[in-house]
Amino acid sequence: MLYYLFEYLDKQFDFPGAGVFRYISFRAAIALIFSLGFSLFLGKKIIRVLLHKQVGETIRDLGLEGQKAKQGTPTMGGLIILAAILLPTLLLGKLHNVYVIIMLISTVWLGSIGFIDDYIKVFKKDKKGLAGKFKILGQIGLGIIVGAILYFNTHVVVREKMPKSAMVWQSDKNLIDDIQDKDNVLFSGTDIKSTKTTIPFFKNNEFDYAYLISFLGDKAKQYAWLIFIPIVILIVTAVSNGANITDGIDGLATGTSAIIGTTLAIFAYVSGNTVFANYLNIMYIPNTGELMVFMSAFVGACVGFLWFNSYPAQVFMGDTGSLALGGIIAVFAIAIRKELLIPIVCGIFLIENLSVMIQVVYFKYTKRKYGEGRRIFKMSPLHHHYQKSGYHESKIVTRFWIIGIALAVLSVVTLKLR
Repeated sequence: MLYYLFEYLDKQFDFPGAGVFRYISFRAAIALIFSLGFSLFLGKKIIRVLLHKQVGETIRDLGLEGQKAKQGTPTMGGLIILAAILLPTLLLGKLHNVYVIIMLISTVWLGSIGFIDDYIKVFKKDKKGLAGKFKILGQIGLGIIVGAILYFNTHVVVREKMPKSAMVWQSDKNLIDDIQDKDNVLFSGTDIKSTKTTIPFFKNNEFDYAYLISFLGDKAKQYAWLIFIPIVILIVTAVSNGANITDGIDGLATGTSAIIGTTLAIFAYVSGNTVFANYLNIMYIPNTGELMVFMSAFVGACVGFLWFNSYPAQVFMGDTGSLALGGIIAVFAIAIRKELLIPIVCGIFLIENLSVMIQVVYFKYTKRKYGEGRRIFKMSPLHHHYQKSGYHESKIVTRFWIIGIALAVLSVVTLKLR
């Protein structure tokens, strides 16, 4: 909203300083500050309301150190995160940008599912919360919406790199409008629909989902949505649940999400800039740079919430926050066509997910084979294994953050490591 106001003031009245709102970097920085400020300011008030309404977490006795002390800690703190993401984005983002619209839909959609789950647990006193099948249906629904928009919307496009044989230099008298860079040809000026994505660690690093149905011949591109949308559903569901599982000790999911968000913001910026996209030899996706504003608000919201959620937590995010955080990360990565980097950049979520799956599969296997279930980990998810091993949760969280930072650096390095 502020973007449109200052754009109007700049065009109509040449208002001093109003033109600065045209710059993504400026609005992203302000969004980060606003988000951080909103979460700190709103956090106190929301926590106070939650305490007054006695919206306390019911803790299962898992025999973990310090667990009983968390009984009654306010939950549904994800409302702080959602508000701190949405308000700065609405104020500073280009709301007609299709990518921003997708991110807003994803935030509200999964935040609502998480809120319903928390509401049932807290106010209906049903520890099971929203049935798992309804959560999955909600995630599938979002996957279908996001996948359909990204595939069918005419504003979701890429620009192909011009081959060397077609290069045109500035001195050429026949300089054509098709070319973006004046000194050296970078990308075609023609927007095209594409189901290509980026493969890390490879020089020729683009993969087209249409290749998976190449047996259809010329119709492969026409029916690529049959592959693309299910993949979107799978990624959204997996990452959303991964964040939900990671949210088990104070500050772990929040800090990890902030690290991932910062990494994805870098990818969004370079993918939406012709100069960086050319230098780094990555896909140029017009208009994705605007996602920097949204992701800056996301990071600010996570850091601001961490103020209250760090050990010992004053508030828990609940499913209201954790489902939304994972879903936002998944949709964002898909939108900037870096979803194949998720196993690296979201490595903490992946490890947590795998620890649960391995534990369950091994337990069932040994129960069938020996008549008694056995465990690989003392407890899953993995962070509880380390708690059972005697590590203090603040040490576990810090070490997981360090691993998350290392994975984030590795993810950024893949831009040049080919």
